[in-house]
Amino acid sequence: MPKTILVVDDEPKILEICRDYLTAAGYDVQTAPDGLRALTLARKLKPDLLVLDWMMPEMDGLDVLRELRRESNAPVIMLTARVDESDKLIGLELGADDYITKPFSPRELVARVKVVLRRGTGAPAPGDLLRAGELTLDRARYQVSLPDRVVPLTPTEFELLYTLASQPGRIYTRAQLLQAVHGVAFESYERAIDSHIRNLRRKIEPATGQADYIVTVHGLGYKFAE
Repeated sequence: MPKTILVVDDEPKILEICRDYLTAAGYDVQTAPDGLRALTLARKLKPDLLVLDWMMPEMDGLDVLRELRRESNAPVIMLTARVDESDKLIGLELGADDYITKPFSPRELVARVKVVLRRGTGAPAPGDLLRAGELTLDRARYQVSLPDRVVPLTPTEFELLYTLASQPGRIYTRAQLLQAVHGVAFESYERAIDSHIRNLRRKIEPATGQADYIVTVHGLGYKFAE
């Protein structure tokens, strides 16, 4: 059964191009021209991935993402005409998995979609259940749990946590973590990793703010506590 992708943009031509290329790649593609209709469709269809424009009438992409993250961990790729790094990081802080800057190549979009979807569909294998401290990481289900609850993570957040927890004490640079998450050499800001790490810490670290799991190694990167 093909994966369902919801593409949201207020420019009809972009919707048409994205639909054509993603459909040709084998996906079931639905479209929405604004944020309000995007939320309605997302709740109804429960898509496997959203391609979400930033600047839209009625409700912009960031507001859609905020609402979506209250009820879904479906991967989100942001489309943005903004070129400033700090602007792009806002979407990542809110839980986006990736972003593409307009104007973009439709082939690049298809490639990014494939990579992000692949993060959540790894085949189960021996050792997919990883225990690290009080965390249990189930790679077959892309699920993380603490003794008292299941922790909702996006596929990107899960991959980052799994990479770090697989080798406690090993220091990963941001570039190495980007490579581990993307699996290919996409041009992307290494600082995007900081946004994902902050999201992870909010979800798995104690409310005191103490870094029980993910430790910052200043000037180098991050490691999972030994």
